[in-house]
Amino acid sequence: MQEYQRKQLLERVNKESATIGADIPDRIEVQGEEIDLRTFVFEIKRRDTIPDGERERVERAKRNLRRERLERLERIEENRVDFETGEALAASIIGIDRALEALDTLRPADVEGEARRQETMDQKRWMSFLKKALGQEDASGSKRGGY
Repeated sequence: MQEYQRKQLLERVNKESATIGADIPDRIEVQGEEIDLRTFVFEIKRRDTIPDGERERVERAKRNLRRERLERLERIEENRVDFETGEALAASIIGIDRALEALDTLRPADVEGEARRQETMDQKRWMSFLKKALGQEDASGSKRGGY
């Protein structure tokens, strides 16, 4: 593949608007496993929230999709494919991005519980920041002055 072709493919994949109008692939091989991606996404998406029992399955799918996206992108970046294969990889990356966007917009079924967890985490981060800012903790998180 020529350098300008590789750059065009990378620009196409990295464009913020790349997923507009893009379809989620029917089937895709992710981490060596063939999955019905479109069916999976629509099955989860039709609920509008992620039931507690499905949360781990959805998170695992998102991790695997991100890993697969990265591997496909690296094949283009490292110029390890011909242009035709690069075009197919770019289209599949955009399809993966579209699926990830759909899965990322889902809310947990327990919205109030999730909000409480987020608030607790925010408070912990704020307290950690204050301790560091006031010199009560060093960068490693250990307390100073024998506290």
